[in-house]
Amino acid sequence: MKEMTYKDAVKLAMVEEMRKDENVFLMGEDVGLYGGAFGVSVGMLEEFGEERVRDTPISEAAIAGAAAGAAVTGMRPIAEIMFMDFTTIAMDSLVNQAAKMRYMFGGKAKVPMVLRAPGGSGTGAAAQHSQSLEAWFCHVPGLKVVVPGTAADAKGLLKAAIRDDNPVVFVEQKTLYKVKGSVPIDDEFIIPLGKGEIKKEGEDVTIISYGRMLPRVLKVAEELEEEGISVEVLDPRTLVPLDKELIINSVKKTGRAILVNEACKTGGYLGEIASVISESEAFDYLDAPIIRLAGLDVPIPYNPELESAVVPSEKQIRDAVFKVLNR
Repeated sequence: MKEMTYKDAVKLAMVEEMRKDENVFLMGEDVGLYGGAFGVSVGMLEEFGEERVRDTPISEAAIAGAAAGAAVTGMRPIAEIMFMDFTTIAMDSLVNQAAKMRYMFGGKAKVPMVLRAPGGSGTGAAAQHSQSLEAWFCHVPGLKVVVPGTAADAKGLLKAAIRDDNPVVFVEQKTLYKVKGSVPIDDEFIIPLGKGEIKKEGEDVTIISYGRMLPRVLKVAEELEEEGISVEVLDPRTLVPLDKELIINSVKKTGRAILVNEACKTGGYLGEIASVISESEAFDYLDAPIIRLAGLDVPIPYNPELESAVVPSEKQIRDAVFKVLNR
């Protein structure tokens, strides 16, 4: 194990896989000489050269299209979109091409590409650079969607995504880049896609969260533990495929469920998780209605105080716990 930032864990995953497989390469705007908009790929150009760390034109459509084409012809591209918001420009290549090719070729084609998409609020980047759009991609058959919330998960899941033969949208929450954690340095440390994790065991209520909200939920859970309230924290890690069994078993154990993320509530992925609980045998175990804590249905403000106000706070998480416990 080694202590490192989330950002360095992402880089380590890419470096290890590029050393192992010459078909793996990184492409995107400013990923080479500049080292990426958030410094994730600093130093990779020097090790792997311009052929495998490729600076691209400012065209997300070209990045996604080239990645899909490279993937279907045998390469394993890692394509970085500078801000997740800009996937809007790449939607045709990603949704109509990459996600559909394996099906349309009867399973004979593989599309092993990863689209890295730094997303979310908390950096003062305003409305066009701060969105959490993961639910869009979860609605597209053929895409896998991953949202790691810790440094170790970022490494293990990215390595799994690079080795997967299907297109994977890999969402990196920007505020987590500087967060440190213990990361296995074994170059075969892999976290299978579709496997969630219980981050903290508990008995009274299950809180399901991912990405930026996960550390916030864990902090509240630890504080409530000192007050005699036992909170179980579940991180799905992969949204598609989703570890439904883990969710159902946790809710059956605690009888209460709170769902937390920062994306807009309307049409958000928390609704999907709620339906998994409601449509399963876990519904009969519920002692209180499911609570969804999500971002407000507004563009992300530039003002720091307003930006903070549009996503769930620690107080709101605490209040939700007290509400489902009827306290």
